[in-house]
Order: sequence, then structure tokens, then C-alpha cells
Amino acid sequence: MVDIDFERLVEEFYMPLYRFGLSLSRNEADACDLVQHTFHAWAAKGHQLRDASRVKAWLFTTLYRHFLATKRHADRFVDLESDEVQLVEPPQVAPSAVSSLDAALVQQALQELEDRYRAPVTLFYMQQHSYREIAEILEIPIGTVMSRISRGKAQLRERVSEIANKETHKLIPFKEERADGR
Repeated sequence: MVDIDFERLVEEFYMPLYRFGLSLSRNEADACDLVQHTFHAWAAKGHQLRDASRVKAWLFTTLYRHFLATKRHADRFVDLESDEVQLVEPPQVAPSAVSSLDAALVQQALQELEDRYRAPVTLFYMQQHSYREIAEILEIPIGTVMSRISRGKAQLRERVSEIANKETHKLIPFKEERADGR
């Protein structure tokens, strides 16, 4: 059994879990719910973990499984109260405007990837998990992880290119001068 300080665990893993949840759900409130559920599960069952080095994988696996369960439930039932789906929209900025804002462009493209590619790409590049850890978290073979990351990167490159080309070709209308010079 593992004895880990809960506050330290939350401090260390809250933001990485939140970012992963946000990349999966594409909704800030849902990402918060996923993280809260993950820490609730840790509070209830974390004492059963025997190897302290597995805490990170356990947390990410728990979040991912809850996301899948929530998604399966949502796919079966229609929410009659909500007319629209909330997506986290990054700001629309031309890619050449500021190099530090390129992250928003990549984030937008990442949100448009299929779920099967978005999860492994996010875990690998944004959360720095190994192929083996990703395979355990997503419960798929390591070869599948590598191929999904490869295909996800290809789709991401293509989508970033499309978005960048669209942004650079936007026309901004000039304000027409009136006949009286104003």
C-alpha cells in the first residue's frame, strides 16, 4: 500500500490532468469534472495502489476511463436542456503575427483531431508519457500507440497547415472614405 500526501499529489498533478481532460473533452467545465472525479477516485481507492511509481499512470488511466464512460453515456442519451455544445475556442490570430501565439494554432488543430489520435498525441507531447505508459493508460498495445501518434502527427501537420493558410489569406476590408473627405 502506498502512503502519498494527497495535497502534494493534487499540487503536482492537477494541471497536467486538467490539460489532458481539456484536450479530451474540449470543454473547461467537463475537464474540471474529470479531474475532480480522478482525485475523488484516488481518495477512495488510491490506498490500494502498491507501487508509488505508478501513481501518475493510475491518475491518467482513471481520468481517461471516466472520460470514456461519460462519453459512452452521452452518446446514448440526448441532453434536452442544452441546445449547443460549448467548445474552448483559441483566439484567432494569424500564425505569422507572433511566434509565441503559435501554440493557439496548434491547440486549435489538436482539438480537431479524432479522439483516437488526440489522446495519444496529447499524452506523448503535452504530458511527456512514454509509449508504455500511454499503452497502459489507454489500454491498447504499444504498437497501436506508436501508429496512432504517427497518424495523429500527420493529421495535426495537415490541419495546422490548412489553418495557417486560411489565416494568412484573410482579407481585411478598408474603411471607405466618404466624398466629403471623412
